Amino acid sequence: MSAAVGGLKARERRQGLWLTLALLPFACLWLAPLYLMAIFATHSDSTILSSRTPLLPGGAFAENLARLVEIAAFDRALLNSILVATIYAVLSAGLSSLAGYAFARYRFWGQGALLGLLVATLTVPYAVVIIPQYVLVARDLSLANTLVAVIVPPLFNALGVLFMRQTFLSLPQELIEAARLDGAGEFRIFWLIAMPLVRPSLAALLIILFLASWNNYLWPLLVASEPSARTAPVALGAMLTVNSLPPWGAVMAGATLMTLPMVTLFVILQRQFVSGITAGAVK
Repeated sequence: MSAAVGGLKARERRQGLWLTLALLPFACLWLAPLYLMAIFATHSDSTILSSRTPLLPGGAFAENLARLVEIAAFDRALLNSILVATIYAVLSAGLSSLAGYAFARYRFWGQGALLGLLVATLTVPYAVVIIPQYVLVARDLSLANTLVAVIVPPLFNALGVLFMRQTFLSLPQELIEAARLDGAGEFRIFWLIAMPLVRPSLAALLIILFLASWNNYLWPLLVASEPSARTAPVALGAMLTVNSLPPWGAVMAGATLMTLPMVTLFVILQRQFVSGITAGAVK
């Protein structure tokens, strides 16, 4: 019996090894642009634009970083991005959790129609609503060039609500009913019982929302055009002007600074991310 189990494990290890070797070229293909971006961040513009592509690190990273801060005030923009992405992820995940819990655990009049309307919003292109949203925020509310204007309008996330609804549906109803019989209030049940049980899914949602806000370009470009309110993607895009040759070394340094923390975060938290994504897949 033990020999059969050992043989099965050995076969699974061999299959895993062959699968890893088969996927390795695709991984290298995905990592090649990131590697070149990091390498270009350490070279001067003349070296980057030369006929021979540099494949090893150079010594111009500090110079490129200084130009990045001087031209685009990238240090301020990076701080804005950190604040915006963190606050947005926390608030949006909290709202999505509250709405998802309500859809999963309560029965109320018009619930089906409201859920259908929620799903229908996913079919509306963002380009349709961005101009009315900009008019409301910038003209009617006079919130242009503020972090509030960047954070608040995109807070509602239909995918986040549906994701958390499915996660809360996977919880045993008996546990909720037992807490009610013990006299626990609804918010206490939500906060102390339901939320700890869906922590992996909540962590995955936080990562997704943080990345979405971190990479968001179009809305911050419209509503935060002043240098003091720019986020990192907008500040980086402002360097790619059509009137002069962009400082590619500085641009690559900024892109590297934006990419490296996200890649590191995902590598560290990839198990929690996958666990959270698949937590509500089976009910």
